[in-house]
Amino acid sequence: MRTSIATVCLSGTLEEKMHAAAAAGFDGIEVFEQDLVVSPSSPEQIRSLAKRLGLTLDLYQPFRDADAVGPEQFAANLRRAEAKFRLMNRLGTDTMLVCSNVATAEFDDDALMASQLRELGELAARYDVRLAYEALAWGRFVNDFEHAQRIVDLADHPSVGTCLDSFHILSRGWDPAPIEGIAAEKIFFVQLADAPLLSMDVLSWSRHHRVFPGEGDFDMVGFMTHLVRAGYDGPVSLEIFNDAFRQADVNRTAVDGLRSLRWLEDQTRRALEGEPVRDPLALQALPAVEEPSGYDFVEIRTGRLGETTRLLHQLGFALGGHHQSKENVQLWVQGPVRIVVNDAVPEGSPTGIAALGFDVADPGAALERATRLKALPVPRSQRADEQVLRGVFAPDGTEVFFCAGGGSGVPAWLGEFGADEEPDAGGVVTGVDHINMAQPWQHYDEAVLFYTSVLALEAQPAQDVPGPSGLVRSQVMRSASGAVRMPLNVAPAAAEQGSFVGAAYPEHVAVACTDVFAVARRARRRGLEFLPVPQNYYEDLDARFDLDDAFLASLQELNLLYDRDADGEFLHFYTGTLGTVFFEVVERRGGYAGYGAPNAPVRLAAQYRRSQAAQRPRSQS
Repeated sequence: MRTSIATVCLSGTLEEKMHAAAAAGFDGIEVFEQDLVVSPSSPEQIRSLAKRLGLTLDLYQPFRDADAVGPEQFAANLRRAEAKFRLMNRLGTDTMLVCSNVATAEFDDDALMASQLRELGELAARYDVRLAYEALAWGRFVNDFEHAQRIVDLADHPSVGTCLDSFHILSRGWDPAPIEGIAAEKIFFVQLADAPLLSMDVLSWSRHHRVFPGEGDFDMVGFMTHLVRAGYDGPVSLEIFNDAFRQADVNRTAVDGLRSLRWLEDQTRRALEGEPVRDPLALQALPAVEEPSGYDFVEIRTGRLGETTRLLHQLGFALGGHHQSKENVQLWVQGPVRIVVNDAVPEGSPTGIAALGFDVADPGAALERATRLKALPVPRSQRADEQVLRGVFAPDGTEVFFCAGGGSGVPAWLGEFGADEEPDAGGVVTGVDHINMAQPWQHYDEAVLFYTSVLALEAQPAQDVPGPSGLVRSQVMRSASGAVRMPLNVAPAAAEQGSFVGAAYPEHVAVACTDVFAVARRARRRGLEFLPVPQNYYEDLDARFDLDDAFLASLQELNLLYDRDADGEFLHFYTGTLGTVFFEVVERRGGYAGYGAPNAPVRLAAQYRRSQAAQRPRSQS
């Protein structure tokens, strides 16, 4: 599949955008008119740069307000168009995007619009240029791709075809199935954009909230299957208007864009398996990877070893051993939960989650899939007698490893710590319930696509949680089986750890157990400082659920939180925060599948108060 990206998707100068697109692996680009207008490079220089970079210049865009106008305005449009055709000849691109009229349209007359497109096409043909007519979702008279195609058919000119844009079609709720009825030779170009489902005017939605395929809520795979069945064989291009993308690093945005197309290509090919469909796009599949069956390990990196291991001990973890060749690396275990503690950092460095290990059926195939999706491998050294662990960097820098659990459920790498089996803490702790990861706001959508495409996790509906510094957006990435659950949070600009610049939003590891009261009492005996829960919370809890007095008193005694829905109950408690990480212990009763979202504001407020208190200067005596 030939891939392309509109320069409007990326930050920086035209030249920087071209270098980033080429480095990411795109085949071509769409040249956005404004990018060329403000560039000091001549069209000939841009053409030469594209050739050196191995990029095709697939489209020049946009040409606006061409049709549905009176004779005087149309004459001016022809003059403007001819100047652009000459420019395109210098640039070396042969297709121009013509948008349905928004601002100057006067006549709702298909025959008139078709005749004007035909005349534009006749002029374009003299310069060997093709016109791809696109129905903008907010076009005055033409806002439906089927309507646009009827006008193209009426124009009946070999230089006039259509441009199909997934956003303009799917944002209006149009059924994309009629794409299959369009003659393949009349589909001149295809632009793709996904988007979250929002209740707002379509123009603002389009201009600020488009995302790459797989990062939003549109059925992009379904759209692509219709395109393949139609027989389209041209470039598949990204056209994304997004405020975060315009502020993000140009190179990583380009990589994110290509990852989205490779993921979409793979998903489309799989969706069409078994159909007797000719595939002019030559879709390529990625190595098949089953969803992870669980968490193999969590690695915490810290410059405060004493307080970190003390907290683990208080939660019931036991020291499983020291790594045989990697100094400063310890293993702490409790039942099937394995925490690797790495203090090979300067003393006093903040504590945080450094790596996650996922159990997968074929680590080699998982790594190949990830690297073909443009993920960077984690460099890692090991001795000849040590287990090879394969991993890549997630968008936030977390190391993600693909691990093969042994037949007994005990990983082979445990032997490197001098342990061939895991200490059992009485069977109360049953595993990792979920891991909550914080994402930089400008790379949040990138993280969603990363975990969707690399680990086959499914994005659940996002929700906003109120906190002292603003709303925290949270979206759960989940395996179909529920064995892996990973809420991704993006904090407000001031962050929840305090209002000072650079405050880090905390992440956490949630440990599942069968008796949260027993774990909490053991932790209290060992000196754990629980995250405090205010009296007001328990009064509100009683009002909402009418709990038994003794049960409510036990919750309050241990700083436990509670939630209930139609399927079951959820009991949990939080530790204090070390650096940017804290722990949660949870007990699920019945079929409760949530994460205690009603209690998140309590946790956020308590963490905020502690952070603020830690920043206050001590009073002078």
